[in-house]
Amino acid sequence: MSTGLQPTKAVPTAAPTAAAAAAAAAAPSKPTGDESPFYSLPCQSLDGQDVDLHAYKGQVILVVNMASKCGFTTQMTGLEAVYQQFKDEGFVVLGFPSDSFHQEHGSSEEIATVCHTKYQCTFPVMHKVAVNGKDTDPVFAWLKRQKSHLWMSRIKWNFEKFLLDRQGHVVKRYASTTTPESMAAEIKAML
Repeated sequence: MSTGLQPTKAVPTAAPTAAAAAAAAAAPSKPTGDESPFYSLPCQSLDGQDVDLHAYKGQVILVVNMASKCGFTTQMTGLEAVYQQFKDEGFVVLGFPSDSFHQEHGSSEEIATVCHTKYQCTFPVMHKVAVNGKDTDPVFAWLKRQKSHLWMSRIKWNFEKFLLDRQGHVVKRYASTTTPESMAAEIKAML
């Protein structure tokens, strides 16, 4: 039985005008379907300013939870060394102070003194965050979902590290005992 309707034909559309193309190019870019959610996570600098993680898009990123009163605190020297070694090749360390293990009681100013004065850290240091529990920072909640460690999603201790590729995907998670210097070959291979 016929409905009397004729099939429709595709009508060719005109190419966009130069003005429309220019307007589209000037519009803010939206995340594509394959963009890592990492870049859209909320983040603040040590002085409380919002940080747009999109600024690190295209770089290899090492995210680490830090504490100034921990036995691993001297790893800040190693973190700075690998940062200096590879920063010109598209590598960045993002340090997140945390008191989740009761070893970072300091204020932002005290943390800055330890990081910038005592250890001469020049890599970005973010606002103090919780890495476990109900107040877990969104960055660490996301990182833990991407790579659980030894079947555990919790951060086990200070100075756990997450290595992200240039697309913002977590490639590897390192225990606190892994020194930054021992990661240099893996970082170099990703650059």
